[in-house]
Amino acid sequence: MAALRPLGGLRGNKDRRTSAPIPIPLSAYVVNCGVYRDGERLPGRWTHAEAIAEVRKRGKGFVWIGLHEPDSEQIKGIAETFGLHELAVEDAVQAHQRPKLERYDDTLFMVLKTVRFVEHDSPDTTNEIVETGELMAFLGHDFIVTVRHGNHSGLATLRTELDNEPERLKVGPAAVLHAIADKVVDSYLDVSEKFEDDIEDMEARIFAPRSQVSSEQIYLMKREVLELKRAVTPLANPLRRLAEGYTPLVPEQVRSYFRDVDDHLTTVAERVTAFDDLLNTLVDATLAKITLQQNTDMRKITAWAAIIAIPTMVAGVYGMNFEYMPELHWQFGYPAVGLLTLLVCLFLHRVFRRNRWL
Repeated sequence: MAALRPLGGLRGNKDRRTSAPIPIPLSAYVVNCGVYRDGERLPGRWTHAEAIAEVRKRGKGFVWIGLHEPDSEQIKGIAETFGLHELAVEDAVQAHQRPKLERYDDTLFMVLKTVRFVEHDSPDTTNEIVETGELMAFLGHDFIVTVRHGNHSGLATLRTELDNEPERLKVGPAAVLHAIADKVVDSYLDVSEKFEDDIEDMEARIFAPRSQVSSEQIYLMKREVLELKRAVTPLANPLRRLAEGYTPLVPEQVRSYFRDVDDHLTTVAERVTAFDDLLNTLVDATLAKITLQQNTDMRKITAWAAIIAIPTMVAGVYGMNFEYMPELHWQFGYPAVGLLTLLVCLFLHRVFRRNRWL
């Protein structure tokens, strides 16, 4: 068996005391580069050129390279080595793409939106609920190149899990693509469950008596639901195409697993649609509650205005400088008028209270 070739920069670079190769870290944008044969990861560290050369020399296995937010210059060498299409490379560098699946000759390019739930004490005290990122994957017969944008969508844990399950990786790089899609859709499920808790909390407070809920927070949640919807809805068609045999790069034994991922995505899509409908209902309920509160306030204002109008009218009448006025020369005239005014005001107050205007 031919000896494995480690990362090019290690050759001839040894510690004088131990004669062992001095470890050289991978580039900042290359998170990991692994060579897999029969589902097992080969030991050593590799450059992308050495990794694919090793696989093609042996005629079996595949390469998995993980990149994090590379620029056009950094990804150029990898694109040339693996024959990646320039349009797909441009999309991978620029990011901000919708979930999609495209085929370029013998290479598949897939974009997935990643989401993360931003922990908070209450939906009323946060300005962000869902944080999004992106994962792109270039799939070939003997390689898969993943490009990650965002800080919450790391694949280190997934890579470790797959390294411990060689039976899954024996199928080839399509198994890695399925694992990534499954991880992303599972994160959708987790986020949707936590989002549902927030909506239920807000719903309870909206319909609670004398509660104060700002409609701005509901619109914030609608915006976050829209962000989640942009990640979930466009992914349905790519997953369905992979499950139905869109490309020979995905073997039959992997397609059934993509069908399972598609089923989970359908569950999330139904939840997101329900969230949107429920938030629309909550907006209507909040506006109705605000309108009802305004009507209640107007009735109170009107009732007090009617009560105050009585002494105002009496004072206006007796404030006029006329000689002949009712009970003007009677000793008990003013006390009687004042008492009568008070009784009328009390009577109106009781009527308004009975009608729940006060």
